[in-house]
Amino acid sequence: MKTPMAVFAALWLAACNPATPDTAASTPDASPAGPVAAPPAAAPASAIADDPSAVNQAIDEALGDHVRYEAVIRQLQQAVAANDAAAVAALVDYPFATVRDGQSLKIADAEAFVRDYDRIMTPPIAEAIKRQRYSELMVNYKGVMFGNGEAWVNGICRDDACKNVDVRVVALQPTS
Repeated sequence: MKTPMAVFAALWLAACNPATPDTAASTPDASPAGPVAAPPAAAPASAIADDPSAVNQAIDEALGDHVRYEAVIRQLQQAVAANDAAAVAALVDYPFATVRDGQSLKIADAEAFVRDYDRIMTPPIAEAIKRQRYSELMVNYKGVMFGNGEAWVNGICRDDACKNVDVRVVALQPTS
């Protein structure tokens, strides 16, 4: 099993280092036996960008069952898009702490979260969540990151052996 950092590094390197064409294949007469067949056509960029398999594998390896994480991620995006404070609050791990306007904000439960929803879910945070493509999520041992860190989802251990895990929103924070 790869370490979380190895998975992150592989994903990061793959995203930052696009494949370069093989120089021998790019020149038709490079082979002494004659012309070289053109390489097979690559998949369209949009098909690659929409492929969640790398994110699912990273979640499986670093955090656990990607199906549980994907469900919470999709629910969070839908709830934020609908401006449904109660649905978002149901996904958060409590007690919840964040910082707003330079001051610590502590939220004890879902009821308090709903009351302070507009203060917690600022427009830049909501936009980062709504615009995040699943296939472009960043995954590491700290969880799944939206945008530039405006939101994080992670598993919360509910027993000493960490066999019982709840996937929850663990951070909603401004990044600038």
